[in-house]
Amino acid sequence: MYKKWITMAALALMAAFVTACDDDDERELVAIKEAKADTPVYFNLRPKLELTYGYTHAVRIGDDIKISGAVSMDDEGTLLGPGDMAQQMKNCYADLEKVLAHFGCTWKNVVVENVFTTNMASFIEVSGYRAGLYGTKFPSGTWLEVKGLALPGQLIEIDMEAHIQP
Repeated sequence: MYKKWITMAALALMAAFVTACDDDDERELVAIKEAKADTPVYFNLRPKLELTYGYTHAVRIGDDIKISGAVSMDDEGTLLGPGDMAQQMKNCYADLEKVLAHFGCTWKNVVVENVFTTNMASFIEVSGYRAGLYGTKFPSGTWLEVKGLALPGQLIEIDMEAHIQP
């Protein structure tokens, strides 16, 4: 009888140990997944230009994406649509759409949009273009008139944040 009790106690102890190890393994896997979710993922829309100017166009951390200001330029850094607010705006949004698509997002994922412009009146005149992108659910954000932007003749720059819906 004594041997039977020791055997049962030993089996119970081993079962508890194995369960504890399984719990530790599971916690470790969760911790690894969470660490990977918090590891930044970088995306360069125009790698050569971004390296030259020292920025990354977008960084994803977990379910959040931070997108640097988009401007109306080509891959060589030449301003597109000088003096044309509507064209510059469309070019900015076209680049932003490429960044969103890279992360599997659409305009519905945008939660913050900040617009910097050298001519607020001109921007407001053409700002209805945004409604075609967002529909009736607009992100939060700020519109700010500034003295100047990075390139001479640049009228608008738009940065944003997006959230990936799990």
